[in-house]
Amino acid sequence: MIRIALRWLLAAVYLLAGVIHLVNPAPFLTITPSWVPAPEAVVLLTGVAEILGTIGLVQPWALPLRRAAGWGLALYALCVWPANINHFALDMARADGGLGLGYHVPRMFAQPVIIWLAWWVSRD
Repeated sequence: MIRIALRWLLAAVYLLAGVIHLVNPAPFLTITPSWVPAPEAVVLLTGVAEILGTIGLVQPWALPLRRAAGWGLALYALCVWPANINHFALDMARADGGLGLGYHVPRMFAQPVIIWLAWWVSRD
């Protein structure tokens, strides 16, 4: 039961994030590392990936698709980690500290949990 509840919670978070990536990409563009090619396209595609991953995660009829979505979202969370690290570095370089350590340190520790959670909730 907890796995199902967390699956739906994670799906809701990813759906919201995906929609935000599509309708308001500017904040994501500001934290995208400079080495990422075509950042506008990458941010758009990450939003699409989050939405498709959400659909795959919550569909009830094909366990292999749900498992693939879990792996996909786990890999997605791993791949966007550099943007989170870049965001941390950019904020710490600001005179006002941006969002501060109270946001960024828990966020850095949460990322491996999010990666694991995407995989775990996609199981039976």
